[in-house]
Amino acid sequence: MQESLDQANNARLSFRDLRRAIRTRQWAKNALLFAGFLFAGHLRAPQSPLDHDMRWLELARVFLAFACFCALSAAAYLINDWSDLERDRLHPIKQHRPLASGLMSVRFAAVLIFVFAIIAILTALAVVVLAPRAWGFPLAAIGYFALTLAYSFALKHEVIIDVLALASGFVIRVVAGCLAIPVEISPWIVFCTFTLALFIALCKRRAELLEMGEAGIPTRRVLPLYSVPLLDTFIAVAAGLTITAYSLYTFNATGSKALSPGLERTPLLMMTIPFVVYGVFRFLFLAHSSPVGGEPETMLRDKPLMFNAFLWALLVALLTLVKK
Repeated sequence: MQESLDQANNARLSFRDLRRAIRTRQWAKNALLFAGFLFAGHLRAPQSPLDHDMRWLELARVFLAFACFCALSAAAYLINDWSDLERDRLHPIKQHRPLASGLMSVRFAAVLIFVFAIIAILTALAVVVLAPRAWGFPLAAIGYFALTLAYSFALKHEVIIDVLALASGFVIRVVAGCLAIPVEISPWIVFCTFTLALFIALCKRRAELLEMGEAGIPTRRVLPLYSVPLLDTFIAVAAGLTITAYSLYTFNATGSKALSPGLERTPLLMMTIPFVVYGVFRFLFLAHSSPVGGEPETMLRDKPLMFNAFLWALLVALLTLVKK
């Protein structure tokens, strides 16, 4: 009987429902894997045909790494929804997710998890086949998946550790992107990524706490351990750290000198600092004036924020394209 119900529900599952289940909107986070390629100056025009071919191979490996992490993300989101099934059914918004609403059966979710795991393994192996020196990438991918599982089953229930775990997932993405090329991993880019991710995670917790207050239902066990004033303090610290870390990176990082050829004492990357300051402040403004802080990916719909991100990326790209 249950099998017949599962088959009926899976038959009603649309492509849009499938995308919601594997959270394709949140795959944008995996774009961090391209950070190493960008900040290593690999957009700069190659000086020989051999360099040109190597550059395309490096970019291909980063795209494969991106595909691997998208597959891992899809599997992780399905596992997370599976573990939170009963709690999500009490949530005013999460109860409409395919698994919680019954549109997708647990058995079908298990099949999808297996399929995405196979895709992740194959793409990770392809990265190593194209560049044996990139053997560290599969290890980073395994570490990322292990962290997401630990978060789903334990870490998300521990106060402060939950947001640190979320921020660490972003750092692993950046590190994995560097290992896929491979290029030297700058401690500055790791620190900047961690502080920015921590800032976003704290804003997410604040929005969830406010949402819980309105609904009166603690849909996440760790939320009652926080308070809005406490999170506001944490967010202020994380925002300041983010801006400071990025500023220090532009002034002192080895990579920033490569972005100012012929002007070794003039780190031109510092010109991008105002865009980072605006981005942090705009995110704070939106998190306090609207409910989007609970789902940071919805920030992609904010035109001023996206235009600012485009200008920042364009300026960084232009600086990296300058020949030595």
